[in-house]
Amino acid sequence: MIGRRYLLDNTVLTQLTIEQRGSRFVSERCRVPGEVLHEARFLPDIELLRTFEYPTSARVLARLVEVMSRVRVGDFGLLDLYNNRGSADPLLVACALDAREEAEEGLFGYEWMVVTNDRAVRTMCDEFDVGTLSSDELLQRLD
Repeated sequence: MIGRRYLLDNTVLTQLTIEQRGSRFVSERCRVPGEVLHEARFLPDIELLRTFEYPTSARVLARLVEVMSRVRVGDFGLLDLYNNRGSADPLLVACALDAREEAEEGLFGYEWMVVTNDRAVRTMCDEFDVGTLSSDELLQRLD
């Protein structure tokens, strides 16, 4: 691996300032899944954030099936459609799995990490051995 890249959750985007979200670090090293962008649609700099989109491809959807297969019946920690919570969370993990798979196919891939403050997302990432950071840990890297 030749470096790290980060997938940002909405819980992190809302903790960053407009200046931080527009920083060179974020533009070069961070990506945001489409469903997270939907959750963040009311941020004033959403058009800029859309340029950082990690696209939802067929490969991502295949990884989403893997993620959802790990969610136990009756467990609403990661995804609670009844209360309209967490719709982006499984996709965030699926994007990390897809990015890791793509990195392993090449000679010089990146290590991908999920940046979130959501405990259920962190737990699911642990199940797939995907690294995570909190918004505070990301802020340290921004400074």
